[in-house]
Amino acid sequence: MPSPNESGPQTTGQCVVSVQHLGKRYETEAESREILRDISFELGAGQSLAIMGPSGSGKTTLLNILGTLDTPSSGEVSILGRNPFTLSEGELALFRNATVGFVFQAHHLLPQCSVLENVLLPAIVRKTAPATGARAALGSPLTRDETCARALRLLERVGLQARLHDRPARLSGGERQRAAVVRALINAPRVLLADEPTGSLDHASAENVGSLLTELKREENLALIVVTHTPDLARRMDALVQLRDGALVPA
Repeated sequence: MPSPNESGPQTTGQCVVSVQHLGKRYETEAESREILRDISFELGAGQSLAIMGPSGSGKTTLLNILGTLDTPSSGEVSILGRNPFTLSEGELALFRNATVGFVFQAHHLLPQCSVLENVLLPAIVRKTAPATGARAALGSPLTRDETCARALRLLERVGLQARLHDRPARLSGGERQRAAVVRALINAPRVLLADEPTGSLDHASAENVGSLLTELKREENLALIVVTHTPDLARRMDALVQLRDGALVPA
């Protein structure tokens, strides 16, 4: 189980995410702004980390880098022993789709699609991706039948078995977010990144989603990183750190 120290949590199990001396700086003609500085931590399979901090402290930027949606200015990021930023654009997109799941404050479900169709979308993208070296390294995606079976199992696990063919407009906020969690897990990622996943929910729904995240983290053996302003959600994680002035400090 990870334990916080001056650089963040340290893993004692199989390392899934390794961050070493990561920094992020934005350069414009008018100014140079340091967003993140000298961030180091490791997280293993089945472990979770909560990151808290004031607005504008760089939490979402850090999460975007870990999810390969943004690039670091310095330092190293390794996911499953691989530096994703050495991949080509196409290989990186495939790596991200197969390895990292995302849950955001807004559910981002497509309104014209059913719950089941929304959940299956990331699997369709992976299935139709070109057969690159990155895809071979990640292994073959599940067959269509295997993917559908996984979707149905996960939707039942989160209590949405009766909502398969409903569109998002017919769901409550908590139900929509549970569907978004299942969508994030459909490709069996090794890393789950959640950015304020309960921020738009009422207390009861937030408690439900928080419980699901921690339970599914254990069941799926994920490395889970949650950015949150909610102390109740943060306390569910194995370790908690604060991001202040661009650096991680013990909570």
